[in-house]
Amino acid sequence: MSTSVRPEPKPGVMDIAAYVPGRESAPGATKVWKLSSNESPLGPSPAAVEAISKAMGHLELYPDGSATKLRNAIAETHGLNPANILCSNGSDELLGLLAQTYIKPGDEAIFTEHGFLVYRIQTLAAGGTPVVVKEDKERADVEAILAAVTEKTRIVFLANPNNPTGTYIPVDEVRRLQAGLPKTVLLVLDAAYAEYVRRNDYESGIELVSSSENVVMTRTFSKIHGMAALRIGWMYAPAHVVDAVNRVRGPFNVNALAIEAGAAAIRDKAHVERAVAHNETWSAWLAEELGKLGLRVTPSVGNFLLIHFPENGGKSAADADAFLGTRGYVLRRVVPYGFPNALRLTVGPEEANRGVVAALKEFMES
Repeated sequence: MSTSVRPEPKPGVMDIAAYVPGRESAPGATKVWKLSSNESPLGPSPAAVEAISKAMGHLELYPDGSATKLRNAIAETHGLNPANILCSNGSDELLGLLAQTYIKPGDEAIFTEHGFLVYRIQTLAAGGTPVVVKEDKERADVEAILAAVTEKTRIVFLANPNNPTGTYIPVDEVRRLQAGLPKTVLLVLDAAYAEYVRRNDYESGIELVSSSENVVMTRTFSKIHGMAALRIGWMYAPAHVVDAVNRVRGPFNVNALAIEAGAAAIRDKAHVERAVAHNETWSAWLAEELGKLGLRVTPSVGNFLLIHFPENGGKSAADADAFLGTRGYVLRRVVPYGFPNALRLTVGPEEANRGVVAALKEFMES
């Protein structure tokens, strides 16, 4: 008989390290540039803002529980069957729903050592055991993932591109991974940054989902569409996965404003291309300028850069973070991701990009 005198969480919950978002403030700075959360410097599509404005007059009504308008817009844009699309309150919710649907106590979920922290959180929340595999030069290692699979494995989470490294594995490697997994293991391809990638050997996962029964692709409107505040995610999955997850999710998990804004945003291809062009220009410029300062930057295909700092001489990531804060530049510490001496820098507006490089130059030369 329990001797507890109060309600206690189920086993495993208190083992979870709560997710900590990117810092927003820099006390004492006159102007603050938040470059810690991979938000779009271009903001949302004007069409999305207009759609929200039109929907504001009907806040007394429940949203469409199936997010039909949004699913149809996504399907139209990507050439998909809307029946294989499920929308969510951010793609984070989908990761949790998939874990709750497919992981039970004693089961295992695999992800890489520098993978998204939410994979661990949701695995533990479902009662499962996280299995972390080493990466190869800050890049997912297919052989290591396959070697970690056991009869208890239920899900493999793969962020492609990965955050916070910005690295990716080509489509041939993703297909090799899927082919090597037991048919009972679900491969979840987290493609939150897919729209930014301009590489001939990259594929977000749509084709693999279409030809497989054990692959799911998740996407988000928080990055390239500039709508992180609205929390819109979606997944493309086999019908049996959509059916199962639909039984677990909340009945109105996507709000009415998000549905309208998302449908408008995904059709605004010109806005997406502007965001891609801005990122291509400034990501390359930042990488080059930071390299000139003697800082190693992990090659990235996302809208952010992982900057590595010297191990000694008072030029560590912690020292840089403190210095940058005095100048109003807020970057992301990535200690929980296995990088105690690196900072993640979001590609920002021109003024912020030039300013943070100037501040880092001053820091390195001081």
